Amino acid sequence: MSILFISDLHLRPDQPEFIENTVEFLNVNSKDIDALYILGDLFNTWLGDDIVPNEFNVLITALSRISQSGVKCYLMVGNRDFMVGKIFAQRCGCELLTDPTIVELNGHKILLMHGDSLCIDDKSYQRYRRWTRNALLQRCFLALSSRYRQGISDKIKQKSREQKQFKSAMIMDVNQDEVVRVMQQYQVQYMLHGHTHRPAIHNLSDDRYRIVLGDWDQHPSYLHYQDGQFHLFDDRVTDDKATLTLA
Repeated sequence: MSILFISDLHLRPDQPEFIENTVEFLNVNSKDIDALYILGDLFNTWLGDDIVPNEFNVLITALSRISQSGVKCYLMVGNRDFMVGKIFAQRCGCELLTDPTIVELNGHKILLMHGDSLCIDDKSYQRYRRWTRNALLQRCFLALSSRYRQGISDKIKQKSREQKQFKSAMIMDVNQDEVVRVMQQYQVQYMLHGHTHRPAIHNLSDDRYRIVLGDWDQHPSYLHYQDGQFHLFDDRVTDDKATLTLA
């Protein structure tokens, strides 16, 4: 079993070269895998499945082709693209995952998340997260014109940028007690998520492990699983700290 995990690409229509690089990466690295998991924030913004920028068509085609080749493709929403829905996922040949989701590898349960729900010290963001995940509010948002949706999105992102100037890095990271609580709740030894842009493999207490996927701001960051072993490929992680073998 060979699996590829990625997250936090933050693709944007005004960066077509990055989209092309992503497609090239997927075409090359999906040839010998059985499954592909995208754990949120594939896109920097998503205004609804009925508004898909033409610049993303090449990515849609690539994901669809990968799926048709026999690779199981899974897509989870993040804090930036939480409006991605089943229509878009099906168009790409992907199965839309709930957050969190448990998968079983080599006899072990792995908890997959985007990761933003673990950052409970950022109370203002958690209020925003609960508000934006409300199904009724989402339907109201989708009923607006594309112009109004874009305007709302721009205002939210501007406010987020302003707030980040006054938030400490610790507040925007995961809360360790929350990590332990969630792992105990789902009775798992391994947790895998993105969001924080801090790639690492953390050895927690009680022989638990938390794997964090990196963002793609500079270079591709991905996790490869094969035959009971994870390897994190990221320039910010040294080779001696990039491998985890399932016990």
